Amino acid sequence: MDFRSDNSAPACPEVMEALVAANRQSLPYDGDEWSGRLDAAFSDLFGTPVAALWISTGTAANALALATLCPPYGAILCQRDAHIDNDECGAPEFYTHGAKLLPLASIDGKLTPHIVDEALTRIAPGVHQVQAHALSITNATESGQIYRPGEVATLGALARDKGLALHMDGARFANAVAALGCHPADISWKAGVDVLSFGFIKNGGMSAEALIFFRPDLAAQARYRRKRGGHLLSKGRYSAAQLLAMLRDDLWLRNASAANAGAQRLAAAARDRLCHPVEANMLFLRLNAAERAMLREQGVGFYDRDAESARFVLSWDQRAEDIERLAALFAALS
Repeated sequence: MDFRSDNSAPACPEVMEALVAANRQSLPYDGDEWSGRLDAAFSDLFGTPVAALWISTGTAANALALATLCPPYGAILCQRDAHIDNDECGAPEFYTHGAKLLPLASIDGKLTPHIVDEALTRIAPGVHQVQAHALSITNATESGQIYRPGEVATLGALARDKGLALHMDGARFANAVAALGCHPADISWKAGVDVLSFGFIKNGGMSAEALIFFRPDLAAQARYRRKRGGHLLSKGRYSAAQLLAMLRDDLWLRNASAANAGAQRLAAAARDRLCHPVEANMLFLRLNAAERAMLREQGVGFYDRDAESARFVLSWDQRAEDIERLAALFAALS
């Protein structure tokens, strides 16, 4: 019963079929017919003209996006538990050639206009302090919370007012959209997001993420950065084919909905053990050492968050019997 990470899940059958279909001779790099369809496919999805690039990892997507938005002498505001600051081994700093990350405290894993504005007021103008150029938020957040359209829009408005670009780390963007039941535009470009790292690997993809530029003019620079950073794959058709397969018939949304539903089932069983309301496909439980040991003895895989809590993540293909077994174990906890 593996609830460690949605990164552990297999690629979904539709993705594997798409890879087989793309397994024929074609133009190299991003000159193939699949890559050539991405801009139109994602423009249709978001209801606005976009430029879409395939990227092989979420780390690369975030780092290349931020390098496009922030110069080496600039700063990027983010939440203090953000993946870009804690789990990417300095990749954003590396790809930006030295831009500084400024991690901020949050409320339930989310930044607010007040938190961001307060941080900006502490930055004195002039060359002696690094100046902010971008704001990066994660949706769904690292604690499984979801930014609503209005929350993103208020941050987007503040970013525009302060001259900042707004980046969204959407490793679980699909889970956020599925939970909200909104149009993907409502928590992206309509709310002021300039660039979205749209995650697919956690949601049934194999080796492809999408970097979506709602300001298509930025994509030209990003294409050069992708090549210089070693992420222009010579057989890019395999990456593009995965993304197109996930978009077809809203597979990305159905997979995310399945993962979210499993998390809700476990949340109902965990009740007052929950550290946060369960909104996407992750839940955090208060568990002591003995309780965690008991769950592991029963074959449950999960990660400790700290000495007092643990994280459980639901995948698109989580077996119903495993969910019910874990729900029973949660319910049996005293």
